Amino acid sequence: MQLNAEIRKWQDIVVKLFRYNIKIIFGNKFIYFLLAAIAFFLLVAIINLFSDTSPSAEIIYSWLLFPGILLVFYPTTFGIQNDVDTRMLEILFGIPNYRYKVWLVRMALTYIVVAVILSILAFLSSMAFVLIPVIEMTYQVMFPIFFLGCMSFMFSTLVKNGSGAAVVMIVFGLIIWIVSAALGKYNIFLNPFSMPTDINETIWAGNVSSNRIFLAAGTVIFLLVGLFRLQKREKFM
Repeated sequence: MQLNAEIRKWQDIVVKLFRYNIKIIFGNKFIYFLLAAIAFFLLVAIINLFSDTSPSAEIIYSWLLFPGILLVFYPTTFGIQNDVDTRMLEILFGIPNYRYKVWLVRMALTYIVVAVILSILAFLSSMAFVLIPVIEMTYQVMFPIFFLGCMSFMFSTLVKNGSGAAVVMIVFGLIIWIVSAALGKYNIFLNPFSMPTDINETIWAGNVSSNRIFLAAGTVIFLLVGLFRLQKREKFM
């Protein structure tokens, strides 16, 4: 009985901690971003239902990518700005090295929430449209989301203004989208389920692996640069 009570106590603490951090991460606007992501997904799904295009794993990957980017955009871009506005940053800077742990936890929670939501959408797509590997789909979609999320975080520490960082990310994203075809295996938006007909399957698998390694390395670099920038206390106060 005592063990069960202790387990329930820790479960209650974890749930409350999760809810509290989600409110901070999404600035009490999580429901709006969730509804927007779901609305976009449903919109493109309905449009495709009435078109001549048959849904495939390639198409569903594209369906999931934008909602994922939308969900991760606000907390990574405006997180620093929200801390400054609520004077939370002063508290974080007052405890040596604590701000790193706080932001790592926030980033982890953000990506966990996004991954869970995308897994649900992928499962629904698999049930309603075409059978797809749900876990593999979510795993692949999370690579560009990790990359862009950590890039947004880095820009937020460089620009030190949420709106400014958002503008930089939007401009950068549009440029990358326009030139994506010329980037080859270094294309951030490379779709691993869209293998060209004029390429060998083994070569394509190698290109996808190289792309994922590139995105993973970029994600780590952006995250480390962002955390390093948080050392510049005077730049944020």
